Amino acid sequence: MKTAAADIMTTRFTTLSAETPVSEAIRIFRDAFQREGRRIFGMIVLDKDHHLAGMLSMYDILLYLRPKHIHVWGTMEDLEIADVIDAAGDRIKSILVGDIMTPDVVTVGPNANLMMVLNIMISKHVRRLPVVEDQEIVGIVYISDLFNHLLERIGD
Repeated sequence: MKTAAADIMTTRFTTLSAETPVSEAIRIFRDAFQREGRRIFGMIVLDKDHHLAGMLSMYDILLYLRPKHIHVWGTMEDLEIADVIDAAGDRIKSILVGDIMTPDVVTVGPNANLMMVLNIMISKHVRRLPVVEDQEIVGIVYISDLFNHLLERIGD
C-alpha cells in the first residue's frame, strides 16, 4: 500500500533558474505540458548551486500581470483589454523568475506520511510539494496525484 510521499511523487519534473526571464519560463511551462502530457501550473526554482530557491506558479505570474490599480477601475466596460494584456506582456519581458517567485517553500521528506502531506497541502494552500532528502530535490508531489491516489484507494 502506498503510504509515503515517495510512493506517489513524480521524479521527472522541470525546473527553472531564478535567473530565467519570466517570458522564457512561460515557454518552459508550455513545453513541459507537451513533454509530460499534463498541465503544469508550478515549477521548482533552483539557485546557482542547484538548490531549492523557490517555486514559480501560474498564480505568481498572474499576480504580476494583474494591473496594480485594478481595484479603482470600476466595471472596466470601456477598457480595451487587448491593450492591458499587451502592456503586461511588455512589462514581463524584463522580469526574472527570481523577482516574482515564492521564496519560502514548504517541503516534505520522501518518508512523509500521505495524510501529513495532505494536511500540509490543505493547511498551507499549496498544490505541489517538493520532496527533499539530504538537501537534494528527489521529487515533487502534485495535489492532483495525491487526490487521484486517494480516490483509487477509496474505490477499492
